[in-house]
Amino acid sequence: MFGFDLFAIAFLVMVVVVVMKGVNSVPQGEMWTVERFGKYTKTLSPGLHLIVPFIDGIGRRQVVMEQVLDVEPQEVISADNAMVTTDAVCFFQIIDPVAASYEVNDLSRAMRNLVMTNIRAVLGSMELDAMLSNRDAINTQLLGKVDEATNPWGVKVTRIEIKDITPPRDLVESMANQMKAEREKRASILTAEGAKRAAIEVAEGEKRSQILRAEGQREAAFLEAEAREREAQAEAKATEVVSEAIAKGDSQAINYFVAQKYIDALGRLASADNSKVIMMPLEATSVIGSIEGISELVRSAKSAS
Repeated sequence: MFGFDLFAIAFLVMVVVVVMKGVNSVPQGEMWTVERFGKYTKTLSPGLHLIVPFIDGIGRRQVVMEQVLDVEPQEVISADNAMVTTDAVCFFQIIDPVAASYEVNDLSRAMRNLVMTNIRAVLGSMELDAMLSNRDAINTQLLGKVDEATNPWGVKVTRIEIKDITPPRDLVESMANQMKAEREKRASILTAEGAKRAAIEVAEGEKRSQILRAEGQREAAFLEAEAREREAQAEAKATEVVSEAIAKGDSQAINYFVAQKYIDALGRLASADNSKVIMMPLEATSVIGSIEGISELVRSAKSAS
């Protein structure tokens, strides 16, 4: 009886082991390969699956979700012999678990080395300035090269990003000094341009002022000449009238001439700078008579007209 119990227990344990060997639950986001005596037979998708115990076995477990691969920093020599340190990150996804399992050994290590060698190739063909300013172009070029190389492995590379490009300290200081010199140069140029523009504006203002002053003087001279011309015309007309009056024997015309000369002489004498006291040995009645003669002459000219 005791031997039967041991047999039953052993049989039960064997059944449990067989069931455990034959039943497999694949989690979401993974795909497993099945091998029979070491040879690939099929692929298990997420869910519950039964396989032949002890004959079939699970080969490789592949994660089909998008994965991240960090590329450690490495030194790269640019086309102009500048040493820089750069690192990157690679995003990829396994689309063919069979190829990823059996076409390459140690997929992560192979991809890391592939990305590193392509980084050296791409950055080594560029000068330092282009390397620092064309990050997007570098990422695009790396993505195309690495994705093409990993296609036989059943891998789709979605993105490659250069995280950092670090030149040596002495080169960074030289670049900083160069940028400072460029900024100072631009500032000097702007200052000189401002001074030049200000000088031009001042010169333009002076030129405009001189033009306006000359136009004003010309206008004043024109008006003065016109006034002298009118004055001359009036004096000529007056002389003509007086001459006609003298020809007719009018004595008042002679008084007009005397009074005019008299008044002009008084004006010049009064406007002299060195005249302090004016002695006028004359009679006021004579001046009044002369003025009355002028008035009579004017009335006569108006009545004649």
